[in-house]
Amino acid sequence: PFTYCTLYTRLCITSCNKPTLHLALGQGVRRLHVSAAFNAKAKVSMSRFEPSNYVSYEKLNENVNIVRKRLNRPLTLSEKIVYGHLDDPVGQDIARGHTYLRLRPDRVAMQDATAQMAMLQFISSGLPCVAVPSTIHCDHLIEAQIGGAKDLARAKDINAEVYNFLASAGAKYGVGFWKPGSGIIHQIILENYAYPGVLLIGTDSHTPNGGGLGSICIGVGGADAVDVMAGIPWELKCPKVIGVKLTGKLSGWTSPKDVILKVAGILTVKGGTGAIVEYHGPGVDSISCTGMATICNMGAEIGATTSVFPYNHRMKTYLEKTGRGDIASLADDYADLLVPDPGCEYDSIVEINLDELKPHINGPFTPDLAHPMADIGATAVKNGWPLEVKVGLIGSCTNSSYEDMGRSASVAKQALDKGLKCKAAFTITPGSEQIRATIERDGYSKILGDVGGMVLANACGPCIGQWDRRDVKKGEKNTIVTSYNRNFTARNDANPATHAFVASPEIVTALAIAGTLDFNPEVDYLTAANGEKFKLEPPSADELPKLDFDPGQDTYQHPPAEGGSKLRVDVSPTSTRLQLLEPFDKWAGGDLEDLQVLIKVKGKCTTDHISAAGPWLKFRGHLDNISNNMLIGAVNIENDGINKIKNQLTGEYGGVPDVARHYKANGLSWVVVGDDNYGEGSSREHAALEPRHLGGRCIIVKSFARIHETNLKKQGMLPLTFQIPADYDKIRPDDKISIKGLANFTPGKPLSAVVNHSDGSKDDFQLNHTFNETQIEWFQAGSALNRMKELQ
Repeated sequence: PFTYCTLYTRLCITSCNKPTLHLALGQGVRRLHVSAAFNAKAKVSMSRFEPSNYVSYEKLNENVNIVRKRLNRPLTLSEKIVYGHLDDPVGQDIARGHTYLRLRPDRVAMQDATAQMAMLQFISSGLPCVAVPSTIHCDHLIEAQIGGAKDLARAKDINAEVYNFLASAGAKYGVGFWKPGSGIIHQIILENYAYPGVLLIGTDSHTPNGGGLGSICIGVGGADAVDVMAGIPWELKCPKVIGVKLTGKLSGWTSPKDVILKVAGILTVKGGTGAIVEYHGPGVDSISCTGMATICNMGAEIGATTSVFPYNHRMKTYLEKTGRGDIASLADDYADLLVPDPGCEYDSIVEINLDELKPHINGPFTPDLAHPMADIGATAVKNGWPLEVKVGLIGSCTNSSYEDMGRSASVAKQALDKGLKCKAAFTITPGSEQIRATIERDGYSKILGDVGGMVLANACGPCIGQWDRRDVKKGEKNTIVTSYNRNFTARNDANPATHAFVASPEIVTALAIAGTLDFNPEVDYLTAANGEKFKLEPPSADELPKLDFDPGQDTYQHPPAEGGSKLRVDVSPTSTRLQLLEPFDKWAGGDLEDLQVLIKVKGKCTTDHISAAGPWLKFRGHLDNISNNMLIGAVNIENDGINKIKNQLTGEYGGVPDVARHYKANGLSWVVVGDDNYGEGSSREHAALEPRHLGGRCIIVKSFARIHETNLKKQGMLPLTFQIPADYDKIRPDDKISIKGLANFTPGKPLSAVVNHSDGSKDDFQLNHTFNETQIEWFQAGSALNRMKELQ
């Protein structure tokens, strides 16, 4: 059968340049010897789950050498890995920040909330099997209520239809399936699939977590994943490279999390857009492998394409401890390939001295509002933020490693020894079944439980809004502190009055014990049960367990060895959770005339605002049902209201999805107008699918977040930006807008807008776009999936 194995072999054979290969291997006996050595090195499996798919450093090295010679300059590590995966390293135009690259990623990973739509799209493609190793991870649909085991059992029951669909689709199309309870996608990837030099795409914005193992791991929408699973080259705008030079070394209360909290404060939520953040310098070696993953994970919060660290002994040790010593040995052989070239240049550089870095806490309501712990108390009082900490939450994909749990337990043990427990509620989310089993074996879970903590399921839980919170009423002003990555309004608990702050797990633990936001463990004292004053000592813990990791329960389902051609994947036409997709309509061939402004959005509009998570996650596989949450969190500039817009056909006010449906039913296409960094946050492509499904044709904003802009293009929408940002102010909530110039739609050529106001006056201005020729074909076909079918 034609599988990703045979496809990859054919690609390698057809792309080899015979004279170059002949030169590399030499003549006669010498050629045979080198060829045998190459083959011996190639026989290292990418993972224990795919023993016949091999790490291919020789191909990576060959491509890097081609590109380095072409560009005639040293390469950053990011460039080596990205350019090393070019579909055509000889002919590809390469200009950082300008050209689009056609890449061949090594693998795909999908979490269960986004995998539903990705697999529905793959089914629509008509292809029999995925072309690259791919996995599905069940982590998003488990709601935190009363504790890990019971919450997991409840999730398996209420999500049985979705889990069965994903498991059967995985089996039929050759996709590995990690069952609910296995852990969070990014921790599973780090433990099993990431390795230095791999290029992985994942349908979650925190996929960059794998950069802690020297990987280029990039968050994408489901349609991008479908391209890669279909064996089509994946397009990425050639990233710029921001260098972060680390000097000194971490110590005391300062943790890896503080590095990215500091960087977020410097670069802001959009400072990394269109760039890979590459950490380097002597300070790198003071950070554990899982600590580097924490830093890369939260790089999504600065808009970065991804983040990466160079291969070092910390990564080698982690690979060995997770059963991948053979990959570590091979990486040692190619160590020069897996670090930046001496003399390479970055587009910009940030320098951080770890000796001087202090513990930070970021928030509320945005992850780039950075405060040193020493300042947060006074800042909170000044701004009227509640000082009482209601809940402390540690874990999540960002901070749930063995080291994280150990450092938190170190703090908790000190409190217990003095007769104290947490004043705030306290929850712990293990990142994987392996972490859960190991911290239970080694006593960390007991310490964290004894101090007042509740261990939740191995899942995303409250980090993504899967939290049945009952200690405060909706609208009640309160403070929570988490070791998560995002703290957008209402993200964790659906309460817009919750002030969420992000810090390291050990700082969160200390604040949960103290019960107040203005407690700085570096200088402040606690009162023991006997009345004595004491200070918490800086936390200390092992980077990795002294014994081997305890794998816990086996939660992985292999695709059947005989293939899935005889298997069926059924979707009930009456299901409220799953819905087969219908193709979107093609471009009609003319300009888009008189698009009604549906909503003019004021201020920050993340993908949480566009397509909320939490209780809506259950509809992620049913496009029509999930569309009932479209833009219900966005602020309407007309009235500062949420989910309250005027229906221009009836004159009545209603919810955004309801008005959009009414327009669609009456043949009226519409447009959304937005502000800066529109669509920041999650990779969820539902934020692009829903507008398209409900009759939207165009989104016009000051600037886009990378993933969301691409997702809109994939679904046949027009993401456009004001050539002059101040033109945003010219648009009124009841305007109609015509998009002109589509008959001559070409890369680099602006389109124009004619705005018809209700008083009879008009405005016109230029709109920029970033479409290339292939993406214009997506628009003309109605979607990337439609175009894929046209080419079959």
